Amino acid sequence: MTQAPAVDARYVGAIDQGTTSTRFMVFDHAGAEVARHQVEHEQILPQAGWVEHDPDEIWRNTGLCIREALASAGLTHADLAAVGVTNQRETTVVWNRRTGEPYTNAIVWQDTRSADIAAAADASHGDLIRHRAGLPPAAYFSGGKIAWILRNIDGVREAAGAGEAIFGTTDTWLLWWLTGGPDGGRHLTDVTNASRTMLMDLETLDWDDELLAVFGVPRAMLPEIRSSSEVYGHTCADGPFGGEVPLAGDLGDQHAALVGQACFEPGQLKNTYGTGNFLVLNTGSEIVRSSHGLLTTLGYQFGDAPAVYALEGSIAVTGSAIQWLRDQLGLIREAAETEELAASVADTGGVAFVPAFSGLFAPHWRADARGVIVGLSRFNTKAHIARAALEAICFQSKDVVDAMVVDAGLDLSILRVDGGVTANDLCMQIQADVLGVTVSRPVVTETTALGAAYAAGLAVGFWSGTDELVANWAESKQWHPQWDAAQRTAAHARWTKALTRTHDWV
Repeated sequence: MTQAPAVDARYVGAIDQGTTSTRFMVFDHAGAEVARHQVEHEQILPQAGWVEHDPDEIWRNTGLCIREALASAGLTHADLAAVGVTNQRETTVVWNRRTGEPYTNAIVWQDTRSADIAAAADASHGDLIRHRAGLPPAAYFSGGKIAWILRNIDGVREAAGAGEAIFGTTDTWLLWWLTGGPDGGRHLTDVTNASRTMLMDLETLDWDDELLAVFGVPRAMLPEIRSSSEVYGHTCADGPFGGEVPLAGDLGDQHAALVGQACFEPGQLKNTYGTGNFLVLNTGSEIVRSSHGLLTTLGYQFGDAPAVYALEGSIAVTGSAIQWLRDQLGLIREAAETEELAASVADTGGVAFVPAFSGLFAPHWRADARGVIVGLSRFNTKAHIARAALEAICFQSKDVVDAMVVDAGLDLSILRVDGGVTANDLCMQIQADVLGVTVSRPVVTETTALGAAYAAGLAVGFWSGTDELVANWAESKQWHPQWDAAQRTAAHARWTKALTRTHDWV
């Protein structure tokens, strides 16, 4: 149900809770950025393959980002027509509904500790999970992470049975606190986030009892599933906004980027370059089931309108490989240095880098894979490794695009891109070269936050419909392919050869 925005509200806000940081952004009616504040959170790495976040730190950082962004622009809650939330998706939080205390750290989407649970589910019910949830059983998704917590964290199963332990991805965690927490907080999520759990039926858009039984997850733990654009509740007067604002948009980050890129027509495709890469193709009202390693997922659902579906290719490690060069190897001091360093050499000097730190996701799905750097000689320098890291981002994207071409009959002529890595012009040129198609970057590259703002604004009538959002989209730059077909084929063959070297390490 659309409600009129507050009379004096000129803006819409968006909480973007990502894998490495949280930000709050404010947009005007034209989709232009008005304010932002961003804070990184700790990446907790207890052992190989484990990645955790502190949910309380994320909640504290969210409040800080909201207060600082509003103050920087001289705004208050009264200036906001609505607020949307977007989030790292499969990352799993389980907490006590009476106290708000998490039972353990959040298990991040990159975490592989539930691989055995996923493998067992694949062996017993793989076809059911693939057909009903649209996902291949994998440690990536939330269902196995919830099962791991139920089996391994003392007291959680008993608390779940008593109705005290509840689950959510980080959107649910934040919405619960923003609407009151233990004092009546709303326990809900949207269809896009629910579609990443292995527990939701793509057709009914509800939790599925058979899937719940596969993973041993009690239904009472789970949030209510809503559309991506409706008024879920209002922020508390004593919360970080300092007053009541409608919470009216909720999408997983890659679905939000699809909306922010205004990809509302079937066949439109975007690629978000962040911690990982995520290509999402709008397939309209049709559920397209992949036979080439892609995910069938929700694109978005606006209010009572029919759900829009998508095909997705998820790549675990792209931008985070650049962070690895900076933080673990010390080859660079800042991520931005990668472009100049990589541009100082004409090619990789025969080096290939496959950053399969969390295994390989789409379209390969090899949990046993781990990262490799191959082709090294004494001639090679850190510049060659930096350039190979950029090529890895682009070749992993090509593998997904190739699968989409087959699964959906895609005839790709242009790829819309967004996310932090798109500021690297060399990387975007390599992407155009590798794909052999034009790459297009919009003026507003923070399309994840923008998509959450759009969903919230649509729900309260701040924008009248998607036509206004399409009109807001504007291009800032294009890159055209410079490689010929022979060069493209040879480069991809070298990449594929390196890819096979990652297999069977675990």
